[in-house]
Amino acid sequence: MEGWLRKMQKPQDVAQPFPYRVVCRLARLLLDLFYRRVEVVGLDRIPAGGPVIVAANHQNGLVDPMFLLGMIPRRLTPIAKAPLFRHPLIGSFLRLAGAIPVHRKQDEGSDMARNREMFGAAIGTLQQGGAILIFPEGLSQAEPVLMPLRTGAARILLSAETEANGGLGVALLPVGLVFHDPGSFRNGWALTLVGPPVPTDDLIRLYRTSPEAAVRHLTDRVTEALRRQIVEAQDRQMLRLVDVVTSLLREESVVADADLAARAKRSRQVMRAYRYLISRHPERLEALRIQVEQYADDLKLVGMSGRQLAQIYPAGVAWRYAIREGVPLLLGLPLALWGIMNHLIPYQLTAMVVRLIAPPPAAEATYKLSAGLVLYPLCWAGQGWLAWRIGGGWLLALYLASLIPTGFFALTWHGRLWRFRREARGFFQFLGNRDLRHRLIDRRRVILEEVSALSRLVPESVLEGAANGRP
Repeated sequence: MEGWLRKMQKPQDVAQPFPYRVVCRLARLLLDLFYRRVEVVGLDRIPAGGPVIVAANHQNGLVDPMFLLGMIPRRLTPIAKAPLFRHPLIGSFLRLAGAIPVHRKQDEGSDMARNREMFGAAIGTLQQGGAILIFPEGLSQAEPVLMPLRTGAARILLSAETEANGGLGVALLPVGLVFHDPGSFRNGWALTLVGPPVPTDDLIRLYRTSPEAAVRHLTDRVTEALRRQIVEAQDRQMLRLVDVVTSLLREESVVADADLAARAKRSRQVMRAYRYLISRHPERLEALRIQVEQYADDLKLVGMSGRQLAQIYPAGVAWRYAIREGVPLLLGLPLALWGIMNHLIPYQLTAMVVRLIAPPPAAEATYKLSAGLVLYPLCWAGQGWLAWRIGGGWLLALYLASLIPTGFFALTWHGRLWRFRREARGFFQFLGNRDLRHRLIDRRRVILEEVSALSRLVPESVLEGAANGRP
């Protein structure tokens, strides 16, 4: 992606307080464990010094600020809703991160007058060359659509620049957070996209004479800048269909999308084409939607990806694959079982607690991480005590030494087992029903032909986000 893709770059800990470094490293560790794949793009757009406002979309609860604190190479001062500071676990982390409380009308017991303190603290941070993290939607919701932005980010920047007579040079960076299956442990992936700075010079000048107009225009610019970074869809079902079409296009490409940023870009183009065509060819789009849904459901039933569907499976290849994948699974089974037993109780307790709480989709990952952060150490301590009572110091030492390595091995082994089971299931489905593969391939071909035909009706400027009023 234009030479600025960086995967999992670590923050620069120089001159960062020890409590903040602890929060960042813990956030990175939890996210590395929870998500199967994480990528960060555009970190070179973040200035090494000077005042910065990072404005991000908000779809995954407290996981969103965790990502940005853990992945962005600057110390960030988050702006977080005041009730979170009263939470016994979350509040401690917010204070360690130096967060600033914001009071909202919808929060019980909020004193809106105290937001003057929030604005003062945020402006003071910028004047000292610091970086502010803000989620201008003002709330977290699971649907893949950007909610109307609040004006706080614009007011903070324009007020800070006005106090400095326009010489502060605050960089306003839109950051898009894109998640796939965000609430699933080890199944989902996450992408952070840092966009180019939002232009502000003309609005800083306008703020002196028409402050409300300047705030409104800057908020609109942030909205459009964020939309260029994320993948918007009207609901999760539409996003699922976009994922299927994007996968089909990727599988047909000579060069597959090697990174998540390329996949997100292709998904945005699919959504732009959809918005352009929905009022022009609604019947064709509805027929295509039905075909894509049926194809996706059948492919899920078979347990294979589209790329695997296109491959040929002669007997020799299948047996070699079974040996190559099956033997390491068998050899690794004892160590994997050891790791599973070490972590099975806290894993099941965490799942049970989250099921009982039944959080909304936007907070599912947050609750899993929060519950795990408490239950895993408690269970490890209990199991360690039990090992000491049964076998004394040597068994306790063995348990502690094996805890982390066997856990990581079990995660890797389980992922390999899941992939092997899925592919074996699809292979035997094809063996039992010789016509199934041909029917799926035919359906896939029809979908691709229609997608190609419709794409030719969409101007290139629309695909690149320069027309139709939407990115």
